[in-house]
Amino acid sequence: MSAATSENDKRHGKAEEPTPGGPRGHLVLVALAGGEPPSQLALAKEVSLDRTVMTYLLDDLEAHELITRRPDPRNRRARQVLITDTGRSRLKEVRRGLSAAEARLLADLSDQDADQLRTLLSRVAQTAQRESIAPAEADC
Repeated sequence: MSAATSENDKRHGKAEEPTPGGPRGHLVLVALAGGEPPSQLALAKEVSLDRTVMTYLLDDLEAHELITRRPDPRNRRARQVLITDTGRSRLKEVRRGLSAAEARLLADLSDQDADQLRTLLSRVAQTAQRESIAPAEADC
């Protein structure tokens, strides 16, 4: 499992290189592509990033014209984050690269096996995410 994870990380890393901030930048673009523009704070919470780290990441994404920020019409002290057309294009490009990398990595699996692996890995990722948000009390 470690070798597969390492290879997957290498392939995904290469596919995400065009995005400032790498995987974190990609995660922000994915979150923004989904709907209503969130505030910076709401976006930081959604993608589980410290707000200071989020500010630097958004500065970098904005410098590359992938996102833009504007005052929130509901709260002028807050700023909304919006994905630009350039950001949407970059996201499509990265998704194509990730799909190609995944296809190469799973080439020796049947479609059924690949679907089963995706399902199992999704469950593992959900558990890992829960653990990172609320570690087991035994760890305290």
